[in-house]
Amino acid sequence: MAPADRKARDYADTVLVVGVGIGCMCCVSSLEPVSAGRDKDHLYIKENKNKWQLAPATSHVLFFCLSAYFCFLMTALGVTAGAHRLWSHRSYKAKLPLRIFLAAANSMAFQNDIYEWSRDHRVHHKYSETDADPHNARRGFFFSHIGWLFVRKHRDVIEKGRKLDFTDLLDDPVVRFQRKYYKSSVVLMCFVIPTFVPWYLWGESLWNAYFLASILRYTISLNVTWLVNSAAHMYGNRPYDKNINPRQNTFVTLGAIGEGFHNYHHTFPFDYSASELGLKFNPTTWFIDFMFWLGLVTDRKQAPKEMIQARKERTGDGSA
Repeated sequence: MAPADRKARDYADTVLVVGVGIGCMCCVSSLEPVSAGRDKDHLYIKENKNKWQLAPATSHVLFFCLSAYFCFLMTALGVTAGAHRLWSHRSYKAKLPLRIFLAAANSMAFQNDIYEWSRDHRVHHKYSETDADPHNARRGFFFSHIGWLFVRKHRDVIEKGRKLDFTDLLDDPVVRFQRKYYKSSVVLMCFVIPTFVPWYLWGESLWNAYFLASILRYTISLNVTWLVNSAAHMYGNRPYDKNINPRQNTFVTLGAIGEGFHNYHHTFPFDYSASELGLKFNPTTWFIDFMFWLGLVTDRKQAPKEMIQARKERTGDGSA
């Protein structure tokens, strides 16, 4: 396929994926009002003594939305701070309580267990953009975003993946436990708890809690993660290494709480921050730093400033 045709196909795939996502959100928006079953007059902001105040149902809706977003953040951290930066790259060390929390959050993410996620990710870095890459972006946007999950793995992924050492993953009892009870933990963390808590604590309907806090949150978190494999390998600048596909993508950074500095990450995969430190939007790094302050994180690895600057000058595209 000619480069121009491949580029046109990638743009078409991007529009398709975004369109499907918008369609799903429109379907969810047709659900019953969050405060169904309550006095409809309480759905609005009421004026009292010339001051606007939140009506009871309005604060109820706000509280539910915040709780759903908290579930999203926990889901994201299970992947970004857990399976990715801790277990895949060993960019920092975490004590047992934090590893247990990240394993539970990873089960809420439902993106394969820690061992399998980390194994595939190490293969992705070792053989990036080749047939041995599980989600090779050179095969197009749709394949790298979601298509790779619909087909059998290329034989190179299996053959070359066997040559890598993953024993350190199974040496962690938390990883072994989560892998053994993965299906049960997914049902509990990804679907039961996000549905049960709003229903039990503040009377949300099971219908809304299931479709919003569980299904919509899960769908968004999946696509945000997949955008790192697709969009962040196709769209953006390459200030650290112009010879590789991964890019710096602001949109992905916002959605994936700090994982969009992808050209940096593939250039310095051992760095716990996955980006240059400074005034950058990187909530995952903020979380790891906060855990360090609490004493639950040690040995954070970072690329020295001199190394970063030298690499920019040597292989960067001059955009930063």
